[in-house]
Amino acid sequence: MKEKLLEIARDTKLVDEGQLRRFMADHNGGGRGLEEALLETTLFSEGQVLKLFGEYYGLEFVEQILPNEVPAEFLTVVPANYAQQHALLAVAKEDGVLKVATSNPLNFYPLDNVGKMVGCTVRPVLAIRAIINAAINGAYEHRVTVLEEVAGEVDAQNIEGLLTEVSSSEDLLDVVNRPPVIRLVNDILFRALQLRASDVHIHPLEQTIHVRYRIDGIMYDMLTLDYRTLPLVVSRVKVMAGMDIAERRMPQDGRCSVKIGPREVDLRVSTVPTSYGERTVLRLLDKSSGLLDMSDLGLNPSELKKIDLMLRRPHGVFFVTGPTGSGKTTTLYSFLRRINSIDKNIITIEDPIEYQLEGISQIQVASKKGMTFVTSLRHVLRQDPDVIMVGEVRDEETARMVIQSSLTGHLVFSTLHTNDSAGAITRMLDLSVEPYLVSSSVIGVLAQRLIRRLCMDCKECVTADSAKMRELGLGFAGFEKVYTSRGCEKCFNTGYRGRAGIYEFMPVDDDIRQCIYQRKTASTIKKVAMEAGLISLRMDGLQKVEAGITSIEEVLRVAQADEI
Repeated sequence: MKEKLLEIARDTKLVDEGQLRRFMADHNGGGRGLEEALLETTLFSEGQVLKLFGEYYGLEFVEQILPNEVPAEFLTVVPANYAQQHALLAVAKEDGVLKVATSNPLNFYPLDNVGKMVGCTVRPVLAIRAIINAAINGAYEHRVTVLEEVAGEVDAQNIEGLLTEVSSSEDLLDVVNRPPVIRLVNDILFRALQLRASDVHIHPLEQTIHVRYRIDGIMYDMLTLDYRTLPLVVSRVKVMAGMDIAERRMPQDGRCSVKIGPREVDLRVSTVPTSYGERTVLRLLDKSSGLLDMSDLGLNPSELKKIDLMLRRPHGVFFVTGPTGSGKTTTLYSFLRRINSIDKNIITIEDPIEYQLEGISQIQVASKKGMTFVTSLRHVLRQDPDVIMVGEVRDEETARMVIQSSLTGHLVFSTLHTNDSAGAITRMLDLSVEPYLVSSSVIGVLAQRLIRRLCMDCKECVTADSAKMRELGLGFAGFEKVYTSRGCEKCFNTGYRGRAGIYEFMPVDDDIRQCIYQRKTASTIKKVAMEAGLISLRMDGLQKVEAGITSIEEVLRVAQADEI
């Protein structure tokens, strides 16, 4: 073998013949074969060694593997964890022979096992291990999941006997040879992640169960199940989330993590009893896509600059407002990431902690144990913080503590549920906080909504509808062209894919402080702010319509008219 490899090196110039000869002279085995030793040395790259052995064994070397070209029969019968463990992936099927990429051609047993699983002849081809692993994750993530077929398997079996099959959580990609109940729940979650769903609803009705996904803020029916499968599906979800499967008469909450290849996804699970059985909602938090930089939020450049300056202030309260699910926490996380540094002590109080922030201490509220926002905040103030984030201001006591914290020299971030930026001021006054405290502590308010982005694959430019433009008002009726989308497979035929934010940033200046002292209404405060240059939610939405990011209908759906 050594002489043949040296001859190949001399003829092909794949590796330096002199270096290879010296390496072989020094190689004394040590229980390892020559191939293993060459792959571990730093003298040659993995690709060079594999090409060298490819020439020796007469095996093809592939530079890249496209996940969407992996034969479906391989993905159907070979478990994902088996493919990952042995770094094996089919790349093509020609004349009844399955080509399987490997980085270790001398390890015959895994290849033989794949041949038995698939039921055909397997021919190895060589590829770099990192390329194989990356393609494995991509191929299994993009496989087509036919939920109706898996649901049919559950319906066809003895439903009472299947209750014993619920077990602990595992990789969602690994569904081969799993019991039908586990396959069904795994595939429901897997399909939800493929479609970028934020929530999965398992909704029992009189005769059926509806599985519904919330995608980009809109609910879609995805699957109908036999009503008899409800205890199976709910029990499986409860086991995954560490909940009591015997308790069906009281609401329960739980959480767990599932893997989808290298990605980890947090699940927050809630069950409530209804007249037709337990209704279950799962919130999906993909850790790999949750954290954004401030520059990725979609803020107007001038507003971004103003907010950036405000984040550098030593003390004050900054509120982010909007309804549930409008991205407030994501925005606050981006603010904390922007100012996070070794010279600042940053502590957050959250319910629940959605994403882990490196270098920041995060505290989970536990109301049942007496650990509320207020009690947590009292203890946090003894921890010598520079910056504090309070998940939400819900009551008078929390509001007062947030204000007092800023007055004692801390920068405080928090959220409120109000319709616009001016509403945050009046909300604080409604919580019985004195006007002089609000005016001296609140430094800015950012109101936001999430709008759906037009699908880039089916977006098209059309002539503007003047009636709709008049409905929007605000002097933007001069649009000649706007964008819309037809709908395609990539966007689930909705015309939208992904979401962006629209924002209304109101810095608290002297004029607004005067309005707060005088207890002016929210509409009066907003009018003063707009005279000073405030860009309202609807105005920001229109700018994104003009930029081709979203549609007029989407702006009309999420942003109310400016009543001033």
